[in-house]
Amino acid sequence: MVGIRSYGAYLPLYRLERSEIVKAWRSPFPVPGEKAVANYDEDSLTMAFAAAWDCIKDIDCKEIDGLFFASTTSPYKEKQASTIIAGAMALRRDILTADFGGSLRAGTIAMRAAIDAVKAGSAKNVLVTAADLRLAGANGMNEMFFGDGAGAVLISNDAVAADFVGGHTISEDFMDMWRSDRDTFVRSYEERFVREKGYTRIVPEGVTAAMNEYDLKPQDIARFACFTDDPRHVNAAARILKFDPAQVQDPMFMTTGLTGTPMPLMLLVAALEETKEGDRILVCGYGDGCDALIFKVNGQIENVRDRGGIKNHLASKRMMANYQQYVLWRRLMYMEPQSRPDRPTISLSALWRDREWGLALYGSKCKKCGTPQYPLQRVCLVCQAVDQYEPYSFADNK
Repeated sequence: MVGIRSYGAYLPLYRLERSEIVKAWRSPFPVPGEKAVANYDEDSLTMAFAAAWDCIKDIDCKEIDGLFFASTTSPYKEKQASTIIAGAMALRRDILTADFGGSLRAGTIAMRAAIDAVKAGSAKNVLVTAADLRLAGANGMNEMFFGDGAGAVLISNDAVAADFVGGHTISEDFMDMWRSDRDTFVRSYEERFVREKGYTRIVPEGVTAAMNEYDLKPQDIARFACFTDDPRHVNAAARILKFDPAQVQDPMFMTTGLTGTPMPLMLLVAALEETKEGDRILVCGYGDGCDALIFKVNGQIENVRDRGGIKNHLASKRMMANYQQYVLWRRLMYMEPQSRPDRPTISLSALWRDREWGLALYGSKCKKCGTPQYPLQRVCLVCQAVDQYEPYSFADNK
């Protein structure tokens, strides 16, 4: 049976109180809660890596046959980010890697592609990781709403913790949120039109079709984990679908903000942390259509409860001092450079030559005394044996 073997998530340590944004712009529309903010040295790629690493916490990296990365904010426009993540995780070189983007539905599209690959037999274990770090114009609701984060699932046909029941997809061109090749900030259309003609029309249609196809009623679903671009929209869709409010997975608006592409995966992880054997989870991605995916939890779920997941990351946080710190980290304003020479950059050839120990944390292990050492040492620091070493992956030995 194909399904989810493991799960993982990542939330940045720092949170920004929305009251700080209100204070900075003297906004007349206060919004409660806080949003997760990636540090100045984090991006979608590093967050996706962290979630993927959490996902395969006790799984041999060599078992992974594919890695799919989903994001609308990949740090590269012309370079595959999934290969960087695979290299940092010391995965095999013969795996399938792919980047999914261009839509907030990219996360669930990547999940569906991974499920199809495992079903077809071209792979046994495909790691799907999604992350976003989206920017919105200052003093707007999107700046209040958007948060940063990442989620990951391992799709497999072995030791599955949540069986894939089935799903339904709707693809429809609809302009609600977009960002062109020349845009830095996400743009959006009028809220009422987006809600009535977009979200609350398309999502119920896709979810209803999925449940009808597998003869399921609203009461058969334990958790409705649905992407939303506004915390009010998911509740409106749930009412149309006749879901009880207790069935709706908390979109974490008050604690993390709306994280974009990884949101369905993050809500799925949160649901898996709470559900028990026999429960069904309906995951829904939205953006130019919707994907409705149904999973049924089995007893194997107890073996993956030790992930960092959502709960542990929510409990680990540090508040940012003010809105100015957020502006600085996002490089939204030109800052006076330091009065010192620029640091020299490393050449691409040097980076390529040292990629194993620099990216995948390869060191050495002494053949004589068995001591792992990083970086690679010709002379053992313990027994002083010379050239008696073998490669040792610190990345794979968590």
